Amino acid sequence: MHNKTITELSAGLQAREYSSLELTELFLSRIRRHSKQLNCFVTVTEERALADAKVADAARSKGRAGPLTGIPLAHKDIFCTKGVKTSCGSKILDNFVAPYDATVADRCRAAGMVLLGKLNMDEFAMGSSNETSYYGPVRNPWDADSVPGGSSGGSAAAVAARLTPAATGTDTGGSIRQPASFCGITGLKPTYGRVSRYGMIAFASSLDQGGPMARTAEDAALVMQAMAGFDEKDSTSVDRSVPDYRAELNNSIDGLKIGVPKEFFEEGLNEDIAALIESAIDQYRRLGAQVKPISLPNMKLSVPAYYVVAPAECSANLSRYDGVRYGYRCEVPKDLADLYSRSRGEGFGAEVKRRILIGTYALSAGYYDTYYLKAQKVRHLISDDFKNAFEQVDVLVGPTAPSTAFGLGEKTDDPIAMYLSDIFTIGANLAGVPAISIPVGFVGDKPVGMQLIGNYFAEERLLNWAHRYQQATDWHTRMPEGFE
Repeated sequence: MHNKTITELSAGLQAREYSSLELTELFLSRIRRHSKQLNCFVTVTEERALADAKVADAARSKGRAGPLTGIPLAHKDIFCTKGVKTSCGSKILDNFVAPYDATVADRCRAAGMVLLGKLNMDEFAMGSSNETSYYGPVRNPWDADSVPGGSSGGSAAAVAARLTPAATGTDTGGSIRQPASFCGITGLKPTYGRVSRYGMIAFASSLDQGGPMARTAEDAALVMQAMAGFDEKDSTSVDRSVPDYRAELNNSIDGLKIGVPKEFFEEGLNEDIAALIESAIDQYRRLGAQVKPISLPNMKLSVPAYYVVAPAECSANLSRYDGVRYGYRCEVPKDLADLYSRSRGEGFGAEVKRRILIGTYALSAGYYDTYYLKAQKVRHLISDDFKNAFEQVDVLVGPTAPSTAFGLGEKTDDPIAMYLSDIFTIGANLAGVPAISIPVGFVGDKPVGMQLIGNYFAEERLLNWAHRYQQATDWHTRMPEGFE
C-alpha cells in the first residue's frame, strides 16, 4: 500500500478498502523502520497523526471528504506548525515551538491531510546537499553515501523512500527541484506569490516559494490545489484565482512548443545526463511537441547575481535571531552586545554565518551600488530573457542539475562547487517563473531529473506536460532498493 500514489490511496479510501487510521499507522511504522538510516525526520508527530486520521475517517463517514482527506503528509521543518517544534534545521531554533500554523500547514490540514511530522533540511534552507543541518546530514535512499540534495533533502528522501506519500518543500534557488532530481521524484516550484509565505521562515524574501514534492505530477497537482491561493497575511501573495490543477492533466500536448536553451548544455553538464535529457525531449516529440533551440544569454550570470541577492536578504531576515525574544540564548552574557554576538555565534552554523557576512558586506555603505544594485539589474536582464523566450515557445526544457547526487562530504570544503550545483535552477527563482523537475532516467544507480520551466502562473500547464510524459514512461515508479 505504501507504494501507491496519492491518487490511488485516495481512491482506496473512498472505496473503504482501508481507513485513514490504517494508512497512517502504516506510514508511521515505515518511519520507525527507515527514518533513522536516512535521518530525514526532525520530529515525528505520531500522536497528532493518529488523531488527525480519526478526524479524517469521521469526516469521510459523514460524506464530507475531499480528495486529500486522510492522506498522510510531512512538512519541511521551515513551515511553522502550532504546538510542534519548528527548527529550520538550526541550533538557534532547536527549542522553538511555533504558536501558530503557517498558511500552507493550515490549508493542508483544512484539506484533511494527516501530519506525520517535520522533515530535516539545510539550516535556514541554505545549502544544496542537506549537510548544513544542525541535526546532521540526510542520506539519499538510492545511495546512503550520497546527498539527497538541498535544502529540501529531507522531504525528497522521505517521499522517495515511501515514508510519506507527499511532502512540502521550499525553493529559493532550486531547493525543491534539485533534491527532487537527486532522489527521483517530482517537485514543483510555483510562480512567486502563488503559495503563501506566511509562517514559512524566511531566507530570502524575494526568492522563497513553497511547493509540493510527490512521486508524480498528478499527486503534485492534488497537493498544489490545497496549498495555492491568495493570503492577506502575506504581502507578496498574488490575488489571483486558482485553477483546477487536475482539470488539464490529460490534455493533448500535440503542437506544444518546447524551447531548449543552449546554455543548459554547455560545459559542466554530465554527458550521460545530457543524453537522458535528449531522450526525454525525443519522447515529447513522439507526443506531438515541436522543439526549437533557444538562448537565455544572461543565464551565466544567474549564480553570481543570486549569491549577492540571497545573502543580502538573508542577512536582513536573520537579524531577528538575537537571543532576546525566542530561540537559542548563550549562557551568562556579560552585556547586550555579548548576548547578541555569542547567541548568534553559537547558534548559527558555518554556511549561515558565511552568507550573513557576504550579505552584510554587499549591503554596506560604499558597496551597495557595486554589488547589490548591480545584482538586481542583472536579475532584471535574466527576467527579460525568460519573457523573450516565452514569446517564442511554451516551455523551456533542460537538466535540473549538472550531475547526479554527489557523495557526502564531497563538496563541503568547496562552497563554489556546491553553489554551482544549482546553476540550472537559480534563474527561475530570480525571474519568479514556475518550474518542475521530473525523473527521466538513471546514470548508474542514481536518478536524473529534467526541468520544465513555464511562464508566469502556468503551473497547470507544467503539470499537464509533466503528467503526459509520465503516462508514457515509468521512471517515476522506480523505488530505491531496501525500501520496498
